[in-house]
Amino acid sequence: MEPALASLWWKVALLFLISLQLRPEAMQITSSGPQTIQKAQGETVELGCTYTPGPQDTGELDIEWYNLSPDMTQKDKLILSYAGGQIHLHDASLSEKVKFLADPTRGDASISLSHVTLSDTATYQCKVKKTPGVDMRKVTLSVMVPPSEPKCWVEGSEEKGGSVSLRCESSQGSAPLTYVWTRESGGAMPSDATQDSQSGELLIKNHTENNLGTYVCEARNPVGRTQCKYSLHAYNPTNKAGVIAGAVIGALLLLVLLLLLIWLLICCCHKRRYQKEVANEIREDVQAPESRPSSRLSSLRSVTGYRTHHGVQYSSAPVINGSIHSVNRNGSTAAGNRPVPLKYDPKYGYPV
Repeated sequence: MEPALASLWWKVALLFLISLQLRPEAMQITSSGPQTIQKAQGETVELGCTYTPGPQDTGELDIEWYNLSPDMTQKDKLILSYAGGQIHLHDASLSEKVKFLADPTRGDASISLSHVTLSDTATYQCKVKKTPGVDMRKVTLSVMVPPSEPKCWVEGSEEKGGSVSLRCESSQGSAPLTYVWTRESGGAMPSDATQDSQSGELLIKNHTENNLGTYVCEARNPVGRTQCKYSLHAYNPTNKAGVIAGAVIGALLLLVLLLLLIWLLICCCHKRRYQKEVANEIREDVQAPESRPSSRLSSLRSVTGYRTHHGVQYSSAPVINGSIHSVNRNGSTAAGNRPVPLKYDPKYGYPV
């Protein structure tokens, strides 16, 4: 039974192979370009989609280009199609951007995208259908920013015997962005030099005059590369002991200057206080001036409440036997010893 079963299986396999050979060819997309394309921003990219229909594909030709959504819950975006003998653009914003490269009826449905930007990064699908045949092809486009011109500099000093760190960095550029240092002049790279392609650092230990020369840093990514240069020097180490001594002497001089300033301020304050005390003692020793007769008379008038008037002469008038008399300057009354009587003036309210 076993030989008969094996013979039966061989016959079935042979019939299957014969059927495959006799089966007529169907629609087939023949483009063999890369499935992933990386382009710099602003360039033009071609998305290939050549096809060969089968003998039995006699229906109407229908070609569709889609921008596939990364979200499975969202619909894919139809951007360009060919149907009924006409080309249809389904996104007006792409009118100057996308087009067929050739006549799509002649087996080439490839398209071009011009002035690509970061927003054009997507997966595109070409679908060619000619009843009953149909085939599809996907192409992923990655738009990247090329690296900008990097900046080269040295961190720290370039003294002999120490470590020197050369740095390189681009301000713009899409990842992955790498840096490579080479020596342009002066010989080969120092044997003890190490570089980090991610950070852009070239570290040279035990720096000597043999390391002098021009070093080139190249920043690169899949869509571009650019470079900068740095001329490395070797200086004699500074006298650290002299620098420390100078710093100490300077600090001491500054301290002396501050102490002198404080002493001057204290002396100035003591001098002002002494002058003020001497002035107070002088004021206490001076006697007050005596008042003049006229001042006494004015005081008398102010005490008695008299008011002076313009054009009227006043004099002190003693009261004699109930009457008011005027008094001369020598102390006697008017007309010898006779007192001169004064009359009461109702206009002023007192005798005049």
